[in-house]
Amino acid sequence: MPTIKTSDGVSLYYEETGSGTPLIFLHEFGGHYLSWEPQVRHFSRRYRCITYAARGWPPSDVPTDVAKYSQARAADDCADLMTALGIERAHLCGLSMGATAALEFAIRHPGRALSLTIAAGGGGGGTDAAARQKFREECEAFAQRIEREGMPAMAELYCTSSARNTYRWKDPRGWEEFKRQFAEGSAVGHAMTMRGVQGARVPFFDRTAELAKIAEPMLVIIGDEDESTHGLAVHLKKVVARSGVLEMPKCGHTMNLEEPAFFNTAMQDFLHAVENDRWPAREAVTYTLIPPKDATK
Repeated sequence: MPTIKTSDGVSLYYEETGSGTPLIFLHEFGGHYLSWEPQVRHFSRRYRCITYAARGWPPSDVPTDVAKYSQARAADDCADLMTALGIERAHLCGLSMGATAALEFAIRHPGRALSLTIAAGGGGGGTDAAARQKFREECEAFAQRIEREGMPAMAELYCTSSARNTYRWKDPRGWEEFKRQFAEGSAVGHAMTMRGVQGARVPFFDRTAELAKIAEPMLVIIGDEDESTHGLAVHLKKVVARSGVLEMPKCGHTMNLEEPAFFNTAMQDFLHAVENDRWPAREAVTYTLIPPKDATK
């Protein structure tokens, strides 16, 4: 199996398909590297596509120490993978947990991303102390349920949330595969990730100054049925100069699997714009009201 060693000694499994400019996919908490199959099949015709299993997702290592898990570490894992594969710069595409890892990557490793596709990214809790504490408590409770009840039982809960049901309605066969893959995951890895990554991260709403320094072109994609991601999308549009936002209609959280053709087309157009220097920073726009010709009559 192709693996690399991270700078802190964790083995990460990866797959690569195609050739050309590197395009790295970072998966979500509910999925894994196989969740990007519709994108790999599409983009590997023109790009060197790389997917990998995050730490805690077999066949990558599953550390049992929660200190081995953090959002910063997730970003550095991507950087370590790039270094090991001899990649200086790459396009990054992340979904949910992978989206926040990609944002963290841009903050911690400026200049190494050619572009950022941030799909279904969450803010990481509220902006006030009470909301943040509530979010952390919910993450801890979820981690404990994973440990107590196991992944198959949690799949019944996690994969039937309101943000996942649109996928279930549209593609029952694909949704069943998604749920089965979640059920086959590591309870230890998911619980440690819920504590060390999701629960411990500082909300991006409190990191405006860091986000404002991101100079890379960014496409933010959200589903209109996935309300938990809307706030961060608006925030990124306000503070990241080269960001643009796309809202997919009647679409939930698992957007790359739920609407693969729509997702692939949007991302392909974005990459082409970036590669042709057609994704500029926003400009301040002023409007002058021009009265109709007959306004004085």
